[in-house]
Amino acid sequence: MKKLFVIVMLLMTMGHLSAQQAKYVFYFIGDGMGLNHVNTTEMYLGEMEGRIGIKNLLFPSFTVASYANSHSASNSITDSAAGGTALATGTKTYNNAMGVDADKNPVESFAEKAKKAGKRVGITTSVSIDHATPGSQYAHEEHRSMYYEVASWLPKSNFDFFAGSGFLKTNKTYDGKDAPELFPIFEQAGYTLARGVNEYKAKRDGAKKMILMEKADADQGSLRYAIDRQPGDLTLAEITESAIDFLMKENAKKGFYLMIEGGKIDWASHANDAATMVKELEDMDNAVKVAYEFYKKHPKETLIVITADHETGGLSMGRSSGGYTLNLKALSYQKQSIDVLSRYITDLRKEGKTTWEDVKALLGEKMGFWKELQITWEQEKKLRDCFEETFTKNRAKFDENMYSRSEQLAAVAKEVMAEQAHLWWSSGSHTAAYVPVYAVGAGCQEFVGKMDNTEIIRKIAKVSGVKW
Repeated sequence: MKKLFVIVMLLMTMGHLSAQQAKYVFYFIGDGMGLNHVNTTEMYLGEMEGRIGIKNLLFPSFTVASYANSHSASNSITDSAAGGTALATGTKTYNNAMGVDADKNPVESFAEKAKKAGKRVGITTSVSIDHATPGSQYAHEEHRSMYYEVASWLPKSNFDFFAGSGFLKTNKTYDGKDAPELFPIFEQAGYTLARGVNEYKAKRDGAKKMILMEKADADQGSLRYAIDRQPGDLTLAEITESAIDFLMKENAKKGFYLMIEGGKIDWASHANDAATMVKELEDMDNAVKVAYEFYKKHPKETLIVITADHETGGLSMGRSSGGYTLNLKALSYQKQSIDVLSRYITDLRKEGKTTWEDVKALLGEKMGFWKELQITWEQEKKLRDCFEETFTKNRAKFDENMYSRSEQLAAVAKEVMAEQAHLWWSSGSHTAAYVPVYAVGAGCQEFVGKMDNTEIIRKIAKVSGVKW
């Protein structure tokens, strides 16, 4: 009788483990996404409904909500390459390293392990495919800026699906030497190249492996910001939908692993552009919704994990000048990113004989100043002083961050918008703040409690049954 009891218990345990194994894994990485980025976006959405409090995005409402450390092996504050490597390989490394450990030895990513285990693998992003976070999933280089060398690892990976804006360098090595064009190398390795969703759909059936990119006449460095999006632009949700479609097309008996990066949350945060950041976070949530629809069809076999490589910007909700209040609805009056506003200001400069009234009209149209938003005397003085310096005295100045260069007048307008919203950015770079971890689906209980960022992918491996 005792022996029978043990056998029954063993069978029940095995059945439970089998039910919890994740055949399909979605791994979302919101680059630069801190806890306050998420909270700001949800409170902004609440204010847009005319109330104080949050309106839930989808992914922060997942079964598990936790947090993780993000430091690298060399620095208290990580860069995206070391952070991406930790999230991809479960190994700490030095800043700027991609897919190698602190001693510069190649370290295998979970994506590579999953491919060896028979799973189909997709690596996708809203920036270039050779950028730090996606590159950490398939490449092994000493420095993240070795874009040509990073992309050269793509055909060696034999992964099934790649997607993003394009590639930063396709025929020049890190030291500037001429090199073979990469696209023919990709095609020789069996990859079909598609530019835009319509071309993907046309080429899908005849493709064994796929690289989906933005259209040829679009920016290859990144997808357009969600706030600036034009009809026909490739979106992260479309990329996610296409990736699922392709990975499930054939030979998916052992499931798949799909990494999706919301890369421009980080870019907007480097620029301290709150309105643009909020729209980027909403945009990633739209991609998560696509994955969640898949999860609802395969709830016992699907795991969705969302995290970040680091926090960017040191975003604080509240300012000493604002009392115990927020005014996040102000962000809704900003119609385009600060990058695009800067271009409009440059165009005004080129026209010549620009007046303060011309600038006021532009800022009213694009930022809501003096129209929907009541600008204070001090704020108007800051804007007017900058206009006098950069237009009247013709001393053009530019504000630079890691990913953009904008007219100083646009930078001041951005500061005024932050004041209006009662937000504060302490940095134009990364911070050591905790990053969120969210999970739903098979084995999601593994992600309960504080963890190091290296533990996240190891937990994914455990839940998906891929040998580490």
